[in-house]
Amino acid sequence: MKLTVLGCNGPYPAAGGACSGYLLEAGDTRVLLDCGAGALAALTAVMPPEELDAIVLSHLHYDHMSDMLPLIYRMQGKPKLAVYLPEEPAGTRALLAGAFDLRDLSQSGQIGCLRMTALPVRHPVPCFAVRCEADGKAFCYTGDTNTCESLAGFAGGCDLLLADACFTDALWAENKPHLSARLAAGLARDAGAGHLLLTHFTPGCDFAALLREAREVYPRAALAEAGLTVRF
Repeated sequence: MKLTVLGCNGPYPAAGGACSGYLLEAGDTRVLLDCGAGALAALTAVMPPEELDAIVLSHLHYDHMSDMLPLIYRMQGKPKLAVYLPEEPAGTRALLAGAFDLRDLSQSGQIGCLRMTALPVRHPVPCFAVRCEADGKAFCYTGDTNTCESLAGFAGGCDLLLADACFTDALWAENKPHLSARLAAGLARDAGAGHLLLTHFTPGCDFAALLREAREVYPRAALAEAGLTVRF
């Protein structure tokens, strides 16, 4: 498998950056995970969007799906892309109706050679972690979440864990909508993940502190950055 980071900011892009967008490839299968502000331009620099096998939207906050709207123009006159997404919020979901082949993310599915499963996680709107498996390899993406009891089991044994790591210890709280870097690292440890990639960075955040706190728990932690490619 190969993961290309198109954007890793949230809830808004840094100058010259992009919000959540990740291209996952396995064999001839190519899936876009999330499509936040700036992700479409980054994707287009790598491949034509119409050649994707599917798009998976972990949830419908704008920093994870806003570039789906200009993608509607790109896809005019072309076969409808399969888009897996939550059922709610219904108003946001309705923005994509008619332009794409909308499918329920909560149901397991086969996308090309990838077997995809989804798990509800803890966020202010319905959000799902996503696991993709092919040829004996497994990838797991947490989406946006705070602590979630079932997540370690869901991610168990994955070769690469892409985890929401928005906060340092000092900024995290139980009622926040995201994990801290340390908690993301604890998730990777408990899941027995082969590698951990931290993501969802607020522009101007303390990257050194995020990485240091994560590596105190899981030494193989690394920071996502736009353009990074990981093979596993």
